Amino acid sequence: MFMILMGTVVIAGIVGYLSEKTGFTHNGFLPSIIICVGGAFLFYFLRIMFGISFGPPGLDAVLSSIGALIIVPTHWRK
Repeated sequence: MFMILMGTVVIAGIVGYLSEKTGFTHNGFLPSIIICVGGAFLFYFLRIMFGISFGPPGLDAVLSSIGALIIVPTHWRK
């Protein structure tokens, strides 16, 4: 279980970095990585507590990171 958590953090960090590198977001590297890691942590704990899942843990990490990048920045922009 600990290795799944560490893998989730690594995958979320990579998704955050790649989203900035490709121009998908314009938040800055560190904020995008923090948003991705936060979304991945949230979904990881939802998976543990309630059994909510899209598939393997790696797929969950990617989808939750992308979802957090879409939801969080657009929520605060005007």
